[in-house]
Amino acid sequence: MHKIVAIGELLWDVLPAGPRLGGAIANFAVFSARLGNTAALLTSVGQDPFGDEALTLLGDQNLNPNLDLSAVQRAPSHPTGTVEVTFSAANQPAYTISPNVAWDFIEFPPSAAALAQSADAICFGTLAQRQPASRSAIHSFVTATRPDCLRVCDVNLRMPHCTAETLRWSMAHATLIKISDEELPTVAGLLGVFPPSILPLEAAYALLNLFPACNLVAFTLGAKGSLLVTREDHVLHPGFPITVVDTVGAGDAFIAGVVYAYLRRASLAAMAEIGNLCGSFTASQPAATPTLPSELLHRIESTLSRENSGSKVR
Repeated sequence: MHKIVAIGELLWDVLPAGPRLGGAIANFAVFSARLGNTAALLTSVGQDPFGDEALTLLGDQNLNPNLDLSAVQRAPSHPTGTVEVTFSAANQPAYTISPNVAWDFIEFPPSAAALAQSADAICFGTLAQRQPASRSAIHSFVTATRPDCLRVCDVNLRMPHCTAETLRWSMAHATLIKISDEELPTVAGLLGVFPPSILPLEAAYALLNLFPACNLVAFTLGAKGSLLVTREDHVLHPGFPITVVDTVGAGDAFIAGVVYAYLRRASLAAMAEIGNLCGSFTASQPAATPTLPSELLHRIESTLSRENSGSKVR
């Protein structure tokens, strides 16, 4: 079992149907654990009912036996994060994010440095860097990892909570950059090195050229699937036909699947297939972190076992 650590936001999505536990980084940690990795979550929640309920739900050993919550901090002076979520006619979510919440004040104690050293892969984003305290903790955590650690930057833009400086630092310290096609024009504007109209494949090669530490760019393309790009190769996967129920969490599941396959030295094609299996399944369910059926897990393992060749990312 590989050790994966996610550092960043844990929050409650306040949906039309009621509150639901979420946050891109927390979703990634839960999905990674349910795939069979050992996953730890480094975040902060308030000393309030939402914080208590979050730890109770995530700590359910029947649902999350591989999820380590020992690094979750409790903030005495700040509430657990909440986000009001609304949906467009095309079922795309929009977010109103509460300010000055617990995950804005993540700390970096000595135990966090030890956790960073133990990680085979980490995942961080830009949202939790909107305040200096958590930004400093995330920077310290990322730079404390081993040289061979897979460092995933899930861009996950929530404007106006990301600056050009934050985006550049995050991408410069990542070995895997995950981005959506919808985010690309804003990323182009923040970086200022390619036009907003650039195509994802061209943008991926530009990012690989701009950030030497990165060796894989993963684009999510909505209903069109995904695009994985290295300096030597690329794979465009069309995705899987589904009836969309809820797109919240689909991108988090996708990158968790890609990381799962990457750590098992899968080919680029297998990484794309497994990522799309995870993302498509989640979008077909009414929850951001659905329980994974045995059929899905079997299909993932079958994909890994049957592929004998392909472009390995190393």
